[in-house]
Amino acid sequence: MNIAHRIKEVAARFPDKKSVVLASHNSFYTYKEFEERSCQIANRLVKLGIRPGMRTLLFVKPCLDFSVITFALFKVGAVPVLIDPGMGLASLLQSVKQVKPEALVSVGMVHWLRRFKSDYFQNLKVKISLGPVGGSTHNLYSGLGLESKTFEPFTAGPDDPSAILFTSGGTGIPKGVLYTHGILNAQTMALGEMFSLDEAQVDLPGFPLFALFTLAMGMTSIIPEMDPTKPAECNPKKIVKNILDHKVTFAAGSPAIWERVGHYCLSKKIELPSIKQVVMFGAPVRAEIHQMFKKILPHGDTYTPYGATESLPVCLVSGTEILSKHLPQMLRGHGTCIGKAAPRVTIKIIKTTDIPEAKINELPIGEIGEILVSGPQVTSGYFEMPEETRKAKIIVDGVLWHRMGDLGWLDHSGNLWFLGRKVHRVDSEENTFYSIQMESIFNQHPEVKRTALVKLTVKGKVVPGLVIERKDGKARLSASFLRELQVLKETETFTKSIQHFFVHPKFPVDIRHNIKIDRIKLSQWAQKELGLIT
Repeated sequence: MNIAHRIKEVAARFPDKKSVVLASHNSFYTYKEFEERSCQIANRLVKLGIRPGMRTLLFVKPCLDFSVITFALFKVGAVPVLIDPGMGLASLLQSVKQVKPEALVSVGMVHWLRRFKSDYFQNLKVKISLGPVGGSTHNLYSGLGLESKTFEPFTAGPDDPSAILFTSGGTGIPKGVLYTHGILNAQTMALGEMFSLDEAQVDLPGFPLFALFTLAMGMTSIIPEMDPTKPAECNPKKIVKNILDHKVTFAAGSPAIWERVGHYCLSKKIELPSIKQVVMFGAPVRAEIHQMFKKILPHGDTYTPYGATESLPVCLVSGTEILSKHLPQMLRGHGTCIGKAAPRVTIKIIKTTDIPEAKINELPIGEIGEILVSGPQVTSGYFEMPEETRKAKIIVDGVLWHRMGDLGWLDHSGNLWFLGRKVHRVDSEENTFYSIQMESIFNQHPEVKRTALVKLTVKGKVVPGLVIERKDGKARLSASFLRELQVLKETETFTKSIQHFFVHPKFPVDIRHNIKIDRIKLSQWAQKELGLIT
């Protein structure tokens, strides 16, 4: 089923219900208005040359029409290409070159860019702007009001392409992940089941694409007052006002958002009584954030779903379960508990290897290895990147498995424990060290904001090191602070191998969620600093 049919069905049942709300202006579309406007835009797109299967680069800022245009493209059967603009110009242009878009629907700025960087946009046949930019570019809104308010969506099968979403490129180059209508429907079903979501809920998505799922479920989606490309810089006062004003029940986004919101609420003694779920994704969430929200959510809980652009969702755990059952193990370096498998998802732990198309050497319960997942929401590969697809996918007896690129282990209750990215492990001659395992010990120091395991080469041998970001922002490794770190390192067997400590003023993080630590960049920095430590 074409994912756009879901909007049509909701509009038929709840025509006067609010669909998407722009919090900054308190303006909105009802579901009837949403459906009719997306039909008008679909008719306009067809007249301008958009066809089924056409890869259409979409650059629209969060606004009432962002989701409307996206669903209009689904209706046509086109394949919207969604690239995070925060990844930087070089990566953005490289992603455009890789995906070879045939059409462009965007704000005017991108049209100026493609004129100056025309080599990256050679395949464009249709150019559409959200305002007048001149030349051969069409204005989407010109005569839009005259278009029909009905449109029969393209008849899509489960394997028909629906969208191309790009990874953030946090541990490599950004890659275009090919979605199908079957995958989008499977994801919508899984998220609805995991969080008991229905049309009675009100959503506040800190990550704009999440609204596509909640709108497909018939929820009201509040566009928050924030720049989604800079979640760590959000104004918590505005986010809290959005939640209270619209009685939000379900809020999702980067932990960077909710850490700021949590501190603000505690400082102002504010509760968020309408919220049932605060969902945090993008990186492991510290126990302190779960603890903060215990005081803020009188009727709700925090949740940390695990997944990736290539497979979402994989599993889920609540803050209550972490604090009541798993925290002691997490503080001892057992990893971060990320819960049990999502509906219809299977998880295996296999022997860690960097070999493409590896065999499934499944490990027993409790052993650390590479995380492998299968299920209806697992994507089949990357767009026109066969080598990257070969590295990430394994097919056994007709079953597609995705290699998450992460390391972990399963316990006897079926919980998955996350130990870090495979690329961030440090293999020395004596042992293998895992980022989350090592860092959890030192993160308990009261002056430490966060830490990062790094790979160093000393006298020709690979050894682990630790980079620290202090809460006070100081970048000096004082003698007293070093002594305290040395005491901590003696508390666990696996931390005793660390001989090199560094302090960094501000960790580099990913552009999408502003929370994933770039340990590779820190490793390079620490290697340069190594000769300067006294």
